[in-house]
Amino acid sequence: MMKKITYGGSHVPLSPAVRAGDFVYVSGQVPTDANGVVVPGGIEAQTRQTLENVKAALALAGCTMDQVVKTFAIISDARDFGAFNKVYATYFPTEPPARTTVEARLMIDIRVEIEAVAYAPKG
Repeated sequence: MMKKITYGGSHVPLSPAVRAGDFVYVSGQVPTDANGVVVPGGIEAQTRQTLENVKAALALAGCTMDQVVKTFAIISDARDFGAFNKVYATYFPTEPPARTTVEARLMIDIRVEIEAVAYAPKG
């Protein structure tokens, strides 16, 4: 059984997270603040905000970052990879999840988007 996990204010037709059995799938999160405004700064500031948004979407499902088993990251410029990794590592300091990272153009003028899958067995 699938359960959509939602919060108000979304301007796009998606759920920030969906629980399917023991897994929680977090939609791609972008570096926007609570008002939907892209945060200023380079890849480090945008990666930090994006991961905070991943953390917030996980919290809606009662999950934490340490339950993340897989991430998929898109960065708009491969030259940002080192700075991206520097911030990313602070969110997964031990036993980081499996990850795929690609360089691609994004839908809006941002530098990063990250989606995640968490393993969160129901009590």
